[in-house]
Amino acid sequence: MTLTIVGLGPGPIDDLSRRAWRVLENARLVYLRTTRHPCVPLLPPNARRDSFDAVYESERDFAQVYATICAAVLEAAQRGDVVYAVPGDPLVGEATVTRLLAAAKEAGITVEIVSGISFVEPSLALLGIDALDGLQVLDGLTVAAMHHPPLNPDLPALLGQVYSREVASNVKLTLMNQYPEEFTVTLLHGAGTEQARAEQMPLYAIDRSEHIDHLTSLFVPALGDMSSFQQFEEIIAHLRAPEGCPWDRKQTHQSLRPYLIEEAYEVLEAIDAGDWQALSEELGDLMLQAVLHTQIAVDEGEFRMTDVLRQINNKLIRRHPHVWGDTQVSGAEQVLANWDTLKKQEHAAKGTARASLLDGVPKGLPALMQAYQYRQKAAKIGFDWEKVEDVAAKVREEIAEIAQAQDSAQTAEEVGDLLFVLVNWAHWLGVSDPEGALRAANAKFYRRFRYIEAALAQNGAVEGRYPLAQLDALWNEAKTKGL
Repeated sequence: MTLTIVGLGPGPIDDLSRRAWRVLENARLVYLRTTRHPCVPLLPPNARRDSFDAVYESERDFAQVYATICAAVLEAAQRGDVVYAVPGDPLVGEATVTRLLAAAKEAGITVEIVSGISFVEPSLALLGIDALDGLQVLDGLTVAAMHHPPLNPDLPALLGQVYSREVASNVKLTLMNQYPEEFTVTLLHGAGTEQARAEQMPLYAIDRSEHIDHLTSLFVPALGDMSSFQQFEEIIAHLRAPEGCPWDRKQTHQSLRPYLIEEAYEVLEAIDAGDWQALSEELGDLMLQAVLHTQIAVDEGEFRMTDVLRQINNKLIRRHPHVWGDTQVSGAEQVLANWDTLKKQEHAAKGTARASLLDGVPKGLPALMQAYQYRQKAAKIGFDWEKVEDVAAKVREEIAEIAQAQDSAQTAEEVGDLLFVLVNWAHWLGVSDPEGALRAANAKFYRRFRYIEAALAQNGAVEGRYPLAQLDALWNEAKTKGL
């Protein structure tokens, strides 16, 4: 029993290989995945032919179509030799073939592959490009079902099976998560046939083409301009290489600690300023720290970027069972509750269960942020004030204790207690980000103080101390100007 899978090429009968012709000429039974192929009417007439076109109409989705086709071909192969003919090459964009290979191996059926010209080769000819220049080849249906394209934007890509406007629409939405909507791409129609044509247009318009059919594919040129994460990793690896930068080569996880914190705060500064161009740049600087730490780990044999990405990808999917599972949630609060439960289960499974609720709060957080998170954790078991008036009373109590302090050490302790209670009061007053509130107050102080400095300079004042009344008057001017 032999199952011979034949590639019919892209269209013209002249592109069918001599070996394929001999196999089809000598076959007793030929299954055609589809008759919608230009060379089918010209195939050797002696064999009995059957096609699966009707299956595409009767089944509800492609998974079921492929399963039905594979079952029929496999059943026929178990009774005797059979030929299964597919457009293009059997192993380029033919989902039924890979399924058949696995099933035939399990059933002990011998499989022979007769290669054909796929849609790729005539597409390359139509475009005038070389596949070895990094061409990425993907199934358009796979991309259409995604939310972000699995493409390196520094390299070109060819997407097959963009056979309808609906598929093209979904493909463009996925691609626009990475490429500009005005980016010029090329729809390829009937590559390898006499009707072949290339249609250039902006990405946003591909689903408006009147020429899309079952022989349409999409070429996406390289976005370029150093736009890929892979290029980023290459640059960092180069900097750490023997011929790289002496400063980067000498860095360690410990030496980079202050830069990581600094870059994180510069990101926050850009967010607070509403400066999205600056945010784009600062996020790059923050990513630099993550990738540099990872390259140091690679150099030291600690872990690789694939480990970092694998862990975070698995964690995100595992902790969102309401997205990648059957869990139902009523809103964001239940999502957070499920997240905490899943975290506890993970720590228990790894033998790293935390002794305290507070152990989940990083020790290196800014004190104000850490205090707020401690409050949040403690409140989960009911350790909290019952009403806001109680918190306000505690604030007044802590202020009184500062006044009664006997020395500087006690004063510092009482001031710390006051700040901690103020964080709790902020929560009760509806301020969910006291760190951000203080940053906003700092920014306001900066603006108003700069106004005072500018006013003094304009009046010819020299550097030194000034009467408080004068400074207060300028401060109030800044307030009236909305600074």
